[in-house]
Amino acid sequence: MTLYYKLIFNTFFIIFLSHLTFAQEQSVKVIGSLIEEDTKQPVPYATVAIYNSETKVIISGSTTDDLGKFNIPITNTNVYFEISFMGYKTKTITTFTITNGVIDLGTIQLASDSQALDEVIVTGEVSKTVFKLDKRVFNVGKDISSTGVSALEVLNNVPSVNVNIEGEVTLRGSGGVQILINGKPSVLADQSSNALGTITADMIESVEVITNPSAKYEASGTSGILNIILKKEDKKGWNGSISANTGIPDNHSIGGSLNRRTEKFNLFTQFGVGYRSLPRDTEATNRNLVNNETVYSNGEEFRNETFFNITLGTDYHLNKYNVFTLSGNFAYEIEDQPSETNFNHFDGNNLISRWVRNETTEATNPKWQYEFNWKKTFQNNEDHTFQLSALGRFFGKDQSSEFSDTTLEGDNVNSNQRTATEFQQSDYTFKADYVNPLNENYTLETGFQYVINDVGNDFEVQDLVGNNYVTNENLTNNFEWNQNVLGIYATGAYENDTWGIKAGLRIENTDLSTLLTNTNESSSKNFTNLFPTFHSSYKIGDNFSLQAGYSKRILRPRLWDLNPFFNIRNNFNINTGNPDLQPEFTHSYELTSIYKIGKASLSSSIYHRYTTDVVERVSTFQDNVTLSTPRNIGTNATIGFETNGKYSPSKWLTLTGDFNFNYFDRKGTFEDQVFDFTGNQWSTRLGSKIGLPADIDLEMTGNYRSGFKTVQGEQSGYAFLDLGLRKKIFKGKIVANLGVRDVFASRIQENYVNQPTFETYNFRQRGRFITFGISYGFGKGEAMTYSGRRR
Repeated sequence: MTLYYKLIFNTFFIIFLSHLTFAQEQSVKVIGSLIEEDTKQPVPYATVAIYNSETKVIISGSTTDDLGKFNIPITNTNVYFEISFMGYKTKTITTFTITNGVIDLGTIQLASDSQALDEVIVTGEVSKTVFKLDKRVFNVGKDISSTGVSALEVLNNVPSVNVNIEGEVTLRGSGGVQILINGKPSVLADQSSNALGTITADMIESVEVITNPSAKYEASGTSGILNIILKKEDKKGWNGSISANTGIPDNHSIGGSLNRRTEKFNLFTQFGVGYRSLPRDTEATNRNLVNNETVYSNGEEFRNETFFNITLGTDYHLNKYNVFTLSGNFAYEIEDQPSETNFNHFDGNNLISRWVRNETTEATNPKWQYEFNWKKTFQNNEDHTFQLSALGRFFGKDQSSEFSDTTLEGDNVNSNQRTATEFQQSDYTFKADYVNPLNENYTLETGFQYVINDVGNDFEVQDLVGNNYVTNENLTNNFEWNQNVLGIYATGAYENDTWGIKAGLRIENTDLSTLLTNTNESSSKNFTNLFPTFHSSYKIGDNFSLQAGYSKRILRPRLWDLNPFFNIRNNFNINTGNPDLQPEFTHSYELTSIYKIGKASLSSSIYHRYTTDVVERVSTFQDNVTLSTPRNIGTNATIGFETNGKYSPSKWLTLTGDFNFNYFDRKGTFEDQVFDFTGNQWSTRLGSKIGLPADIDLEMTGNYRSGFKTVQGEQSGYAFLDLGLRKKIFKGKIVANLGVRDVFASRIQENYVNQPTFETYNFRQRGRFITFGISYGFGKGEAMTYSGRRR
């Protein structure tokens, strides 16, 4: 603690004296630069103290800038210099020369002092979780903020949150987590890049964990929300990283992030370029139980992509009460999708025909997005805020495919087809949120959101007839989809130190229209829905809390579930959309207990969900061809139990586990066929992170997902194991990662359809992926691997 208080005292005293020094006559300048002894990186914000050689009293000083440099005017040259920074050994300089009124101390190297740093960490403030009404708040203490790690490492210390070595974030064992920065979406929270690596632990004040969102958030929702609250500090300097990846199958990329924080601006940029290949093995069986004919197929598909992307943005702090954000992103993908599928057609045990179907597909995908955000904080209370944002996105696809069937044996099935796709999607989101804490106990929230989706998909199929390609009108369509959703919400909450209650109501109006221009078939829907939410909490102690919640949610049909285009890659197993599809509605009830036992944190929930108009893919069979189309099939009532935990018995070992079991009751009818049945499914996930000597971390994660019944058959279960190895060099400035996904190539998806007149079987497997990456972090940023995941 002596070193800690000495550094604080010296820093404040130097700041005070530096103002006096500037007011006096400047006769000599002291200059120099400071770097780390191990990494040769600049050391910003270190203390340079100047003492009187006779009295030993500090007379002047300053701190180093972003590049580790300093320039201090002095009038008394009978001095010595003491240079210090938290976690490094203090250096004293007593000999120097004066040349032309300048004392040049040159490049000074600071050696690390792990003992001093450990002393501060042990005696500093410890991070802890505070239970709030509808969320948990993880306050970041000095035990984490003093270590210089990235935001991903902070998230990995939050109960119920896990971050694997590749940077994938899960909440209570589920992916699809929405990450916010100061309550708003941000490119800094983009999980497809390494942007979170530029946010260091000492920038973060707290992390809010929201597992059951209130009416403030979209009714369509996510699996959970993590909101990172940054400290309100004036200056943080340069942060950034650059990395390179390679892998088997091909997964090669370079990427980087850069973040510059000043008193008024936070400037950030990201870039990435690379090439990846995503192979997939497939098998299918179509069995006609009426005439005993069977079609077998197996093949290998590829999605090869060359990709580029760049992001630029800035936060502008007009003053302490107003912050403006402007950012933009551009990405471009070049796709190549070759595939080969082998077919065998049998009548009983007799071969009718054997052929091979080859595909060559090329596509270009331009993408861009832009965002404007204004956040105003009122003077009476920092939690009294107004936030306005606008977000625009565009995605395009220009794709062409050629298919050829070549007969190998039996009846002639030679044929050629080709397709052309021109796809464009524009999305716009406008949002405003107002939060007013009326006093310490009561809070009101209100706001609105307006989302515009505009999509056009021009899809053409041509068959080779003679020497000419002729348009197949039965498979060709130009599909237009427009959806506008307006949401307005209000919530009111009361909360004291022990218990709280929060109620809210969200109203959403959906205006949806679809049009098939070639046949002039149109469909339009306009509906308004109420989405009430209710939350209550009771804190029994600092380490135990109960939370209860109810919400009504909606799952609107996705574009590809509505678009009646035909996928003819395998023309015996065709998927198509349904423009008449209705949205699902779910009533969700949840009772959750959150508790800590020593070094373990646990969360358990009992939940019940009732869903109407459940969307299921239904298969029909004709001429040995399976056609799969999404349909609204009845209701699903689910009751389940979920528990997850994290246990860190020591600094070098962390164990995580998730378990989810549910029992469901399905009821529904489609075309006079009754789909009433009951079933259950469960999944579990066990993970461990082991700290090995020489700054090496080993991560192992095992998953199992059980099989379950479907409306027409069953989905099989599977287990798989992922491994990761990470080596830190120069205190994390350089990081090397080795990852193996699906070590035993056991992540196999199998689907069976068993009906009175036909049976089908579908098999898909991605296989084993091995990746290696090396990253370099500069400034205060930690090295983070740019994974090159699909955006």
